[in-house]
Amino acid sequence: MLRHLSIRDFVIVTTLELEFEPGFTVFSGETGAGKSILIDALALTLGARADATIVRIGQARAEITAEFTLSDHARHWLAEQALDDTEHDSVLLRRLIDASGRSRAFINGTPATLTQLREIGEMLVDLHGQHAHQLLMRPQAQRSLFDLHAGLTPLANETAQAWRSWRDAMNATQTAADANREMQLEREQLIWQLDEFDQLAPQLGEWDAVNAEHRRLTHAASLIQSVQNALEILSESDQAMLPQLGALIAQLRAQAQIDDQLADALAALEPAEIQISEAVHTLNHYAQRLELDPARLTQTETRLNALHSSARKFRVPPEALPAEHAARHARLAALDAVTDAERLHADETYARTHYEKLAQQLSKARAQAAQTLSAAVTASMQDLSMAGGRFEVALVPLAQTAPETTHPLGNAHGFEHIEFRVASHASVPLRPLAKVASGGELARISLALSVITSTANPTPTLIFDEVDSGIGGAVAEVVGRLLHQLGQQRQVLCVTHLPQVAARGDTHLRVTKQATSSEQVVSLVTSLDQHSRVEEIARMLGGIEITATTRQHAQEMLAV
Repeated sequence: MLRHLSIRDFVIVTTLELEFEPGFTVFSGETGAGKSILIDALALTLGARADATIVRIGQARAEITAEFTLSDHARHWLAEQALDDTEHDSVLLRRLIDASGRSRAFINGTPATLTQLREIGEMLVDLHGQHAHQLLMRPQAQRSLFDLHAGLTPLANETAQAWRSWRDAMNATQTAADANREMQLEREQLIWQLDEFDQLAPQLGEWDAVNAEHRRLTHAASLIQSVQNALEILSESDQAMLPQLGALIAQLRAQAQIDDQLADALAALEPAEIQISEAVHTLNHYAQRLELDPARLTQTETRLNALHSSARKFRVPPEALPAEHAARHARLAALDAVTDAERLHADETYARTHYEKLAQQLSKARAQAAQTLSAAVTASMQDLSMAGGRFEVALVPLAQTAPETTHPLGNAHGFEHIEFRVASHASVPLRPLAKVASGGELARISLALSVITSTANPTPTLIFDEVDSGIGGAVAEVVGRLLHQLGQQRQVLCVTHLPQVAARGDTHLRVTKQATSSEQVVSLVTSLDQHSRVEEIARMLGGIEITATTRQHAQEMLAV
């Protein structure tokens, strides 16, 4: 339930603080006073789009805050979004729009997105706009309203998703069939390429390793000669460095016992002996492994040529051959999967079966709900000065509506087209609502649908923004009674020009315009007591001049 609405610098509203009660609340006032502006302001807190034109002239920004009592559904949603306020049993929605058109939103003081505002708003408020009857002319609006009233929106959404999955599966099968020849040619090419790759069997890092081995084998003779020369100089000749260095170190070690100033020189020579000794050991180990091997040299040259030839053929660097081998294996596997006609057909069959199952469930549920809604609206039409009128929710098989464009089994919305049909008199046949209903009849039927569908909607607050336009007299009294009855179950807010509707309100708010000292016009809202209500109802009845007769009539209307 809406508890409080705060508006600042919004269009022609300077500052406004409104407290709301349960039951049926009506807003009345002259045309242009700002009644619908209040509804527009509230809609902004529920996620409606905004622009800079809503900011009152000369001000930096507009600010709207709305406080709602929480329903269980909304409380659970806030907890999931980590936006709940454990200290209060309410939710605070706030919207700021600056003069440049930028907008910010908050839920319980935490920054939020417009999507989040819309999601929580749908759980708190059900808004019926003044152009709702015009929307009824659209088939999509009729289907959405019917499914919402019947509680079938989740099943309808699931059916639509199943349809899209089936469509995607059909497209995949068709794509595979269309591209089958091209893919088959590519597959055959890959098979012979992979046969060559498999015979070559390139290994990761092999190109660098074979190149290094080839260089070593090619220069084996010069490597052997160089190693032997090094060993001769270091350790094997009569004048080799290592024995002479050892003798020198031994001599200096003995002399250092006499004069310790030789210790520094000795300390520098001893590591040199160790390093030369380690070099000799390494060279001996290398010399043992190094030999002339013409056969192995031939093998490495053959392998290098094979790798290089394949690299040229497949137009990749030799070192990239292993990666290219793996990539072509993966591509062949992908083609095998795409061209798996049996699997694709099985996927399509499953998707189709799943869609048909959901669509059949939806059709069955719609058939039951259509009878209920048709009877309820027909009954309301009798009270709305359409005696003998009939209303029907027709479920028309799609093949009868667009056989040349619709899949024979259905579409994303199921197996049938939803069509509202009406007969204004008992003597005329039922025909589509969009073709036969006059403006007044359409307004009355729309109002009946709004009231009936709202009864099935668990949303705690219902708003009717001039949905009673186009009706009057006895019909207006019926509308007032219907909205008052609805207000016993839910909080109902209604913007109206009809005194018959305004007189049935539990709370009556009057909206007026007033000129300020700065020659600007601002909107004011006043809560009316019993005396003020008589004056306002009399104004709505009689126009500019209020007479004793209109006052008496107003008192009689309020006394009912």
